[in-house]
Parts: sequence; C-alpha cells; structure tokens
Amino acid sequence: MSASETNLANFTAAVIEARQLWVLSAGDEYVVVDSIEFENTDVMPLFSAQANAQALCVEDWSEYKAVAVAIDDFFDEWLPSLDEDGVLVGIDWNADLTGEETDPFTLAKLLADKEA
Repeated sequence: MSASETNLANFTAAVIEARQLWVLSAGDEYVVVDSIEFENTDVMPLFSAQANAQALCVEDWSEYKAVAVAIDDFFDEWLPSLDEDGVLVGIDWNADLTGEETDPFTLAKLLADKEA
C-alpha cells in the first residue's frame, strides 16, 4: 500500500468511526486553495480529526475554525456542490498544506465501501 493509499484508508476509517469530518470555516466562508497537482483547480482541505484541522488555523487562516460536517451531510449536500464546482478534496493535509488531493467522488466511494 502506498503512502497516499494508507493516508486515505486511515482518513476514511476515522471519518466512518466518528460519523463526521472537519473543514475550516469562517462564517459562511470555507478554505479552498489552489491545487499543487493540477492547474486551474481548487482544493478544499478535509480532516479526519478536529485537532488536525485546528492546527492550520494560524497566521493567514487565524480567523478560521475547525467545523464538523456530519457524514450524511457530506454525502447529501457537500458532494454535489464540490462536483458542480469542480473542486477536489485534500485529505488530512499537514501544516505545509501538502497531502493527498483526490476527486470528491473517489473519497465518497471509499467512505461508502467502508460504511457497508
């Protein structure tokens, strides 16, 4: 298993167990950044634990907070919107904002497979 596969597997297991994932939010605004891997593509960082998300709420992002998203809401509300906007998801990025970038439906399939 590659490092990115391990990261995705760990992320999905933690999210299924907690029944939620975490995003960075300031009111109605969410953190979305430019992809490192793909030109003209945005990425929304997602986190499996509040502490991982909160760790990035410093300096330029100090006004943001880690906010929980229920897994059912992620499937029902977030996925269609991310897909419509062509936004990828970043999986448990570190403080350097590096980590796995993947299609939201790839993540959704992994979550659904683990949930079954």
